[in-house]
Amino acid sequence: MAHRLSLTGSADYLYRSFFSYSGLRSMKTDLQEGTVMHCWVPKSQKASKPNLMLVHGFGANAMWQYGDLLHHLMPRYNIYVPDLLFFGESWTRRPNRSEEFQAQCLRRLMEAHGVGRLSVVGISYGGFVSYSMAAQFPELVEKVVVCCSGVCLEEKDLKEGLFEVADLEEVASILMPQTPQKLRELIKFAFAKPVKGVPSCFLSDYIHVFCTEFLAQKKELIHALTANRKLDKIPKIEQPTLIIWGEQDKIFPLELGFRLQRSENT
Repeated sequence: MAHRLSLTGSADYLYRSFFSYSGLRSMKTDLQEGTVMHCWVPKSQKASKPNLMLVHGFGANAMWQYGDLLHHLMPRYNIYVPDLLFFGESWTRRPNRSEEFQAQCLRRLMEAHGVGRLSVVGISYGGFVSYSMAAQFPELVEKVVVCCSGVCLEEKDLKEGLFEVADLEEVASILMPQTPQKLRELIKFAFAKPVKGVPSCFLSDYIHVFCTEFLAQKKELIHALTANRKLDKIPKIEQPTLIIWGEQDKIFPLELGFRLQRSENT
């Protein structure tokens, strides 16, 4: 039987090789209670360097979102790049789908690797998790970078027209595309200058590699983000925090960045 040639799979292999070449190793950690987390960790941790965790958002996996930054960060930090639950090689049998639970698992993961203090960068969904991690474990998290993450969104924002797509089922169908057309919609939302004219065969290949596993669980993650979410229930964090946002962000509008800034300054 002939093997199916996959450009996406080949690119993923190259990312994996690059991460290894850059000084990281792939490790799975059994957190017990039916939870396993995968993380790229330093092959050799340097006590003279601060620790930095890079937390990904919805998409392929952590390698694809942070691969281009490694060569800038590796000389200065001990880098940790985890796969959040239901992404990459991380999963759980437990029913909790909150960002708080994701953050708790990251803390246990860092404990398993002997990390007692770190800074954290989170993009999009990873920003929710990073913020929660800082709020729950201030003794662990030193500094925070939140990138284009609607931490301060409220459930009512969906009904009041803040988002271009307000129906969560439609949001899920775009973030976890199952057809080339839906992946094209995601590209339009995710990029200020989206690539045009990508053949459907390439898009289908990407979907086959990255968008077919844990679909029900990822949909539950999306619903958990907004359920009963109110601004006055979102904890404030004390750590120095850098907020980075795209002016043309269509997934989490810039207004949410200003809202987060106002929340942290009051």
